Amino acid sequence: MNVYVNGETKQYAESISVADIVDDLGLANKRIAVELNKEILPFNQYAETRVKSEDCLEVVQAIGGGQEDSFSVAGQQFKSRLLVGTGKYKDMQETRLAIEASGAEIVTVAIRRTNIGQTPGEPNLLEVISPDKYTILPNTAGCFTADDAVRTCRLARELLGGHKLVKLEVLADQKTLLPDIVETLAAAELLVKEGFDVMVYTNDDPIIAKRLEEIGCVAVMPLAAPIGSGLGVCNPYNILTIVENANVPILVDAGVGTASDAAVAMELGCDGVLMNTAIAAAQNPILMASAMKKGIQAGREAYLAGRMPRKRFASASSPVDGLIG
Repeated sequence: MNVYVNGETKQYAESISVADIVDDLGLANKRIAVELNKEILPFNQYAETRVKSEDCLEVVQAIGGGQEDSFSVAGQQFKSRLLVGTGKYKDMQETRLAIEASGAEIVTVAIRRTNIGQTPGEPNLLEVISPDKYTILPNTAGCFTADDAVRTCRLARELLGGHKLVKLEVLADQKTLLPDIVETLAAAELLVKEGFDVMVYTNDDPIIAKRLEEIGCVAVMPLAAPIGSGLGVCNPYNILTIVENANVPILVDAGVGTASDAAVAMELGCDGVLMNTAIAAAQNPILMASAMKKGIQAGREAYLAGRMPRKRFASASSPVDGLIG
């Protein structure tokens, strides 16, 4: 027979009790309330009350108020707004511990440089950052042409069993590691046409950021400063303009040096921050990973709270009326 439970049609045997349905829902011995055909049913009547065909049940429980603060990329929700890389660590153990301390859910892998699938007996990176635990983000690091970047993404898709989410970066030269925007635009357009979900590294130009969004990139990742420089957010007003005009997630990528830099990026309204060197090159990478996690959280909370306006002159915290003198 048909029974409507919380608005959904379910099939149950004749003469089933409310207690049986509650048990079927996995809510036995839970603190719940039940409404049967718009009438509250006392708990002590669940076992004796039989449900008839076309009856309507509403089963409710208490949950935390409001919505969980998370962001979405390519239809997938993530609680952690800190994304981390896997390069420059001294060994696999340090890599694993730092990633765990960061709380990151998305981890980038440079396909050309990792030891995935190499000589038998070598440590396998995917044993450290298992795809069952993390969202692996293949990265075209080291690519200097659109053709190389596209080929690398195709190889990543094959390597990871049809994986569509990729981080695109096409670099201009070895010295600055700044993005080659012409090649980046070309690669992004082709990858989107091929069905990839492209998160794209770019400069902090609001016009280019918007163009990449219009091409169909699922996230735009402007740099804070050159890769590995640790200079922090050099052009905050450019980042702010990108955020204000975006309809996709904006994540600062590259140039962060310490936790306060990450907090600044988040206070500007960015959806997240991706970093590698800032953690891996720290004297204590695991402790720095923990600090970055907290910096991201603090910056996000400050952004949501809304900072006080800047003022040119002082404003007393205590009332001045009634002072002696």
